Amino acid sequence: MTSSSVPGVPEPRLTSLSHGGGCGCKIAPGVLAELLKGSLPSRRHADLLVGTDTSDDAAVYRLNDTQAVVATTDFFMPIVDDPFDFGRIAATNALSDIYAMGGRPLFALAIVGMPINTLSQQTIRDILRGGETVCEQAGIPIAGGHSIDSVEPIYGLAVTGVVDPKNVKRNSSARSGDLLILGKPLGVGIFSAAFKKGLLDAAGYRAMIDTTTQLNLPGMELSSLAGVHAMTDVTGFGLLGHLLEMCRGSGLAARITAAHLPLLPGLQALAHSGIVTGASARNWQAYGKDVSLASYLDAPLQAVLTDPQTSGGLLVACDPVELPAVQAAFERLGFAQAAVIGRMNEGAPQVRVE
Repeated sequence: MTSSSVPGVPEPRLTSLSHGGGCGCKIAPGVLAELLKGSLPSRRHADLLVGTDTSDDAAVYRLNDTQAVVATTDFFMPIVDDPFDFGRIAATNALSDIYAMGGRPLFALAIVGMPINTLSQQTIRDILRGGETVCEQAGIPIAGGHSIDSVEPIYGLAVTGVVDPKNVKRNSSARSGDLLILGKPLGVGIFSAAFKKGLLDAAGYRAMIDTTTQLNLPGMELSSLAGVHAMTDVTGFGLLGHLLEMCRGSGLAARITAAHLPLLPGLQALAHSGIVTGASARNWQAYGKDVSLASYLDAPLQAVLTDPQTSGGLLVACDPVELPAVQAAFERLGFAQAAVIGRMNEGAPQVRVE
């Protein structure tokens, strides 16, 4: 075990220092909505194409007819104990918001809060190195940042990107009849809960790391497809929460087929054994009234649908005619489990799961 910054004191597990992990740390949807009540409307700024109005993934500000800035920030506490993996996951997650808007990242700034007297300098360096490695894969530099001495370890990025205003993909522009494609398997929150309890085997851990460190690169390619009408990424509010944001923004209903959902290997067994996150229950409490589940679907599936995803997959709404091009983009970039999970329909903003 690595020594902490205090001589003779063993260094604790990263996950033991945080009250939550990954995107499961997000403030519950209902609480967040209350906190944001009374915020000044972004409509006052004509060139702010995307602000807070529809709970989208990043802000978009138009510079001219062909260029707009995409900006986001994302950070959280450890979901794993390996510092290098933690850094990689946090950086991948932050970059995802740019890709979800159809943007191309340009550079990032690091957000660092570390318990300096608890963690060794080597551990902190490894976290930073993990983030740098992912940004190198994305082809961008970490050009600076800010750090504080914090009680809990926190790491993430503020990312700036660019997009053609005509190609911005909002979460609020889906159309009736659009197919819904999910790019990554669900289950990261449940896997992380199992990991904390010592119940996740080596294969499960590797599957979790592989999915949470896979950059959502298809977003850049999908932005140029006219038949792709809306995109978002599935993170802390779970599949249902982020799909409901799409429904509310678009003024539509959604229907998804449970049997078509891509899942991490072994997820169903973990869910049926009662391993869930506290964030899953908070998510359901916040938006469950707008969701109907077929009578034959059980509580473990509800936990999967509300499971907070860290660095989750893209959720794409596209015209059925565009589906082959969308599937080809996912396949070409290594997203083997990308799947059609449902459809957008006319109706009040709600989700039906069958």
